[in-house]
Amino acid sequence: MDSMDKKIIEILQENSRLTNKEIGAMIHLTGQAVGNRIIKLVENGIIRKFSVEIEYPKTQFIRVFMDRNNFSDFEQFVNSCEAVSSIYKVSGQACYMVIGHFLDDSLNEFIQEISKYGRYSVEAVVADKTSRNNMI
Repeated sequence: MDSMDKKIIEILQENSRLTNKEIGAMIHLTGQAVGNRIIKLVENGIIRKFSVEIEYPKTQFIRVFMDRNNFSDFEQFVNSCEAVSSIYKVSGQACYMVIGHFLDDSLNEFIQEISKYGRYSVEAVVADKTSRNNMI
């Protein structure tokens, strides 16, 4: 991956709806050259997918410390929750990191359910300080 590929990725991260021609105009390449580079980035596994980023009203990071090893039941339950965007099995103190977008009442219900599997801690996002999200 060279500096041109990195520029293409940066542009796609900002706005993946741009055409190859529009990206090419920004970095002085033809649309076809941009398209070929994107294809190679996908084939090499550097770009895994193109997605839409949703602005959620609330975000929580929930660490789960399992009391028992009923991992598949826990994973099945968490994956069935619409407000959960990601669940990761992690190393360290916690067993899982769940990223959710629960409103207050649904968070309380979720917490009651996961407490059947183990202990938890909830960290709620109060502000997104990612520099690329704060550009105007």
